[in-house]
Amino acid sequence: MTDDATDDWKTALYERLAEDDEGRVCKDISDEACRETPGNFLSTLMANTASNVADRLASAKTTLPWLLIQVGAPDWLISLLVPIRESGSMLPQMLIGAWVRGQAIRKWIWVVGGAVQGLALLLMVWGALTLQGLVAGLVIVALLMVFSLARGACSVAYKDVLGKTIPKTRRGRLSGWISAIAGLSAFTVGLLLSTTGDSEAIGFYAGLLAAGAALWLLAIIAYARITEFPGATEGGANGLSEAFARLSLLREDKAFRQFVIARALAMGSGLVAPFYIALAQDDLGSAASLLGIFIAVEGLAGLLSSPVWGRWADRSSRQVFTVACALASVTSLTVAAWSTLAVSAAASQWFYPAAFFVLGVSHAGVRLGRKTYLVDMAGGNKRTDYVAVSNTVIGLLLLVSGVLGALAALVSVPLVIVLLGLAGLLGAGLSLRWQEVSG
Repeated sequence: MTDDATDDWKTALYERLAEDDEGRVCKDISDEACRETPGNFLSTLMANTASNVADRLASAKTTLPWLLIQVGAPDWLISLLVPIRESGSMLPQMLIGAWVRGQAIRKWIWVVGGAVQGLALLLMVWGALTLQGLVAGLVIVALLMVFSLARGACSVAYKDVLGKTIPKTRRGRLSGWISAIAGLSAFTVGLLLSTTGDSEAIGFYAGLLAAGAALWLLAIIAYARITEFPGATEGGANGLSEAFARLSLLREDKAFRQFVIARALAMGSGLVAPFYIALAQDDLGSAASLLGIFIAVEGLAGLLSSPVWGRWADRSSRQVFTVACALASVTSLTVAAWSTLAVSAAASQWFYPAAFFVLGVSHAGVRLGRKTYLVDMAGGNKRTDYVAVSNTVIGLLLLVSGVLGALAALVSVPLVIVLLGLAGLLGAGLSLRWQEVSG
């Protein structure tokens, strides 16, 4: 295939996916970057779809806990997986962001970070197949820490490269397609999990991690093909004091401060999912028989809703965040109320998967809305600062919320769900004050 034919194919596919068939309009990127938009859109789509599917296969909420159980790791190690996975990729981002700002071309940071994540998954496979008990658990958790740190570098670099290579009015659609394809994959994996016997557990879950590593290889190959032009490097890495000086953004930048506060209050859309499953387990029996169903339902929610959220986010990412956050909160309050009623198991069998589906739809909107809003609200190195500071603050709050949630759960699981739901409603209300930045 000739270069011209390849370019025509990329342009045609881009116009279909991005709905950009009325003349390319590039907002917030350079003219030279505009010319490369079709190829960059598709490369970013392929790379981030592959990495998203890899994340589903090696999820700290599903696959890794089950793997640790099978190798005989203690329960206290299992309780560390989600906090390490989420906060480990966020807390160091001010330091990582300070270094990223000094790089004129930043896609290679994502490529190296992706390679580290793929290698970490392969080493987890080795640990699962050759080690047992506490030693196996410690090795897997340590590798998850490495994985999370590399993920943090990828997160900072990705949003900055996205802002340099994809027009403002097409970023939401790109994120929507990524989430939708990853959702389809999660749906398929969930169905497979629901029919897999326990006797094959170690080999099966190790196989999921190996598949995740292979997908990371595909991801870094695709991302390396992005055409990125040199950007600003002012304010590069100047040590720990310079990195933490970026926290002054929370005091000086009102719009950014409002964003971080609302995002923090909206964390419940992601944190509440295990508590839904806990209530369902209490009502319906072993979580093992339900796990695949919940994974499949969540994947289906992302598949069906993400393209809609994405198109809407290109018009108003603020509205997407507000509506999705409110929907998640109302769903949580409904689930908490349901758990207090004397209902039959037959009713609960459809209620909890349905509620989990709505939560999946709303959480996809919360994530897509706030990501698109953050990328659109700033340019250049300011965008990198926003990503690094906000993720570091949220990472710290995730650790605190995890501890408080665990303590509250000792008293009442429905109480935790109510608290997270009310916080989300407050976050949705505060987001109404955000300025419109999309379009």
